Amino acid sequence: MIRGQDTIEVKEMLRRAGKRVTPQRVLILEALREAGGHLDANRIYRLVRPKMPRLSLSTVYRTLGMLKEAGLIEELHLGEEHHHYEIKGHGHHHLICRGCGRVVEFECPFSERLIQDLGEEYDFEITGIHLDLMGYCAECRKKATESTE
Repeated sequence: MIRGQDTIEVKEMLRRAGKRVTPQRVLILEALREAGGHLDANRIYRLVRPKMPRLSLSTVYRTLGMLKEAGLIEELHLGEEHHHYEIKGHGHHHLICRGCGRVVEFECPFSERLIQDLGEEYDFEITGIHLDLMGYCAECRKKATESTE
């Protein structure tokens, strides 16, 4: 997709959410789209700052909070001391290694059916699903085994 089309889509996302279209909001959403998510506020700041030198880190944090409240992005807790962000509705879940912090995205083809079934069974309107599975990757398990030998 060409960059101009991305900008148009990002602006439309903001309008549909009832939010003003500002250069800061557009650049932050574009950074998240281009990176595919899993960015923390500092990384977003470093990506956007060359395009907007007067942007402050506090503006990035405020904008991320507003975008989260508007339902445009998700705040992820990936086993680190800080949050990561991605565009909402990305349609994937995460395997998170407690040893090295590695994050593996995966799609869950049965999740749509599961959401529908649970909603019907419990008369509950489910508006989203986010699944993080914590554990240890093969490399960390191997290192742990080697250190105990």
